[in-house]
Amino acid sequence: MYHIIVNPASRSGKGLKIWQEQIEPTLKKEKVPYAVHFSKEKGNVTEIVSELCSDRSTSLTLIILGGDGTMNEAVQAVPADASVTIGYIPTGSSNDLARDLGIPKKPAAALELILHTGRPRSMDIGVLTYPDGESRRFCVSCGMGYDAAVCEETQRSRIKTVLNRLGLGKLTYLGIALKQLLATKAISGRLTLNDEESIDIGTMLFVTGMIHRFEGGGFMFCPKADDSDGFLDLCAVGNLSKLLVLFALPTAFSGKHYRFRGITPYRAECFTLEADIPLWIHTDGEVNRRADRISVSCLHHAVLMITPDHKP
Repeated sequence: MYHIIVNPASRSGKGLKIWQEQIEPTLKKEKVPYAVHFSKEKGNVTEIVSELCSDRSTSLTLIILGGDGTMNEAVQAVPADASVTIGYIPTGSSNDLARDLGIPKKPAAALELILHTGRPRSMDIGVLTYPDGESRRFCVSCGMGYDAAVCEETQRSRIKTVLNRLGLGKLTYLGIALKQLLATKAISGRLTLNDEESIDIGTMLFVTGMIHRFEGGGFMFCPKADDSDGFLDLCAVGNLSKLLVLFALPTAFSGKHYRFRGITPYRAECFTLEADIPLWIHTDGEVNRRADRISVSCLHHAVLMITPDHKP
């Protein structure tokens, strides 16, 4: 039995149509046993998964139809000791998780992978903790500063909906990224790796901690990130002029941005990041609050994902 969680609002409202026209007919044709659950509002996916996982005596296979944000909601509620396998049909605007795992863009092909050709394998996830003890898990990445500010504005952007319908969702991130870059102010930051090594970032633009290689619709900020090695890969950007950032950002699509002085890679099992003032924080592109300090760790082999045999 597959439990399928559908975000009808994904891909600017096309999620429901994708379910009705591409996924459900295939399941019925192949006589696959399933139960479908539709999310109604933000946070509802977490509630659905929590309820489904309440009986830990039986194994469970979930199929998530939505974007990175939908997956983010789902992993919040998967218990560490539960026997849960997750399949993913990406229908979001950035789909960075699917991009790194090699999950097909086309929903029908992603379903074929889940039902027939893929295999479950263990995948790391990250945990971000705020000073007051609240924590959030993430599948792809978390960040403080500029990249989170871009995510925050993108979440409430009406332009994103229009461009997604035209298949030009990446332009949303690029346009807002340029706007936020002009508005950003000089902030000092300090990074502590593995509770030991303390690093003065200087004038911090942003720091992102990543389980996977891509975020923000294809920016390969951490080209060496491995989702099963038990480590977080970091991209720290500081002491870099706005003009140089303009030149550096496009090179991040191919992972060539480390040629610019002021952009530095790090690797750690956990890290703490502090800033002079509270800044926006994101987990998988979802922004809920500001903070001036975050602690981030990696949960090794925390979830089972159905993926292709070979990563791209």
